[in-house]
Amino acid sequence: MTGTAPTSPAPHNAPRRPLVAILSGAGISTDSGIPDYRGPNGLWRQDPEAEKLVTYEYYMNDPEIRRRSWRMRQDGPALRARPNAAHEAIARLERSGVPVRVITQNVDGLHQLAGVPDRKVLELHGTARTVLCTGCGARSPMSEALERVAAGDPDPACTGCGGILKSATVMFGERLDPEVLGTAVSVAKAADVFIAVGTSLQVQPAASLAGLAAEHGARLIIVNAEPTPYDELAAETIRTPIGTALPELLATLAP
Repeated sequence: MTGTAPTSPAPHNAPRRPLVAILSGAGISTDSGIPDYRGPNGLWRQDPEAEKLVTYEYYMNDPEIRRRSWRMRQDGPALRARPNAAHEAIARLERSGVPVRVITQNVDGLHQLAGVPDRKVLELHGTARTVLCTGCGARSPMSEALERVAAGDPDPACTGCGGILKSATVMFGERLDPEVLGTAVSVAKAADVFIAVGTSLQVQPAASLAGLAAEHGARLIIVNAEPTPYDELAAETIRTPIGTALPELLATLAP
């Protein structure tokens, strides 16, 4: 009889594989056609009024803001975007067996589309791929709401309770999910390598995760086109384009 020899159990004193934590911001998705917010050509710099579309108070109290928000979702590139070389490099590192956790400020879902398991992605600001009713809390696919917008409903309401619908993202004026943030803090403290990529590290509390990781002994690497407030804590700062720099960097961490 032929067969595969049984695998010997790993010794109890086997070395722990270093944990790589990756904090991603809008800059990682620009190569996928999604504009960033605070860069030289960022959305907020091009149209300061656009910030109102993702501010909770304006959104809830002004039907015209909601209608503009739905048009932005319908016409925007986020839901049509595909992962780029940087997203794929992270997924490739995770598949190699290196312990990887992604903490993202993005709401585009591109890490998961690239192949990173959902359980290994912490979406600090929620997801634009789901709709949330502010009345009853029901969730549904964003695609269904956008079908209603395309059919002529400029501000679709919840089909269950009639409440105001919004994307399941954290708007300005809303609190981050404390459970998600708490897990992100734990990951930052445990990380051996902490890579901040495509983020200005200006939005708190997400930005503080970089400093927290460095304080707990992680090797902090910042990959961003412009300087950040945490550059002095970094072991390495990389200014070259993310689509080239991140795959090269992560290749050095693979087995």
